[in-house]
Amino acid sequence: MLFTTCAWAQKMSPLGTWTNEDGKAKFEIYQCGDELCGKIVSLKEPTRNGKPKTDDNNPDKKMRTRPLIGMQFMKGFEYDGDNKWDEGTIYDPESGKTYSCYMKMLGKDKMEVKGYIGISLIGRAQTWTRVN
Repeated sequence: MLFTTCAWAQKMSPLGTWTNEDGKAKFEIYQCGDELCGKIVSLKEPTRNGKPKTDDNNPDKKMRTRPLIGMQFMKGFEYDGDNKWDEGTIYDPESGKTYSCYMKMLGKDKMEVKGYIGISLIGRAQTWTRVN
């Protein structure tokens, strides 16, 4: 019985590569210490004016030259039970803002990712799809 439960929990893991609803990017969710983090692994449009896209909207001017591909934009997620990882943050390179965030598995290959300010009842959720 315990083996079956462990196997089921592994199937519901967010570890792996995902894409967002609009398909603009692919992200890797990975283990970083005791928490989960995420980085951008590819962009649908990786260049602007013939150069790799950078973090142009970052409020820290020193960070504006870092490439988006390979950038860690999610961090601090801890397992909260019921296939949910909470207490994390997500950085939106399009706005340059960082939000509180949770990830909740909706199935083996579907996950809700919600960024919010303050309480999680108010915010923006997306459904991400696992890619191979």
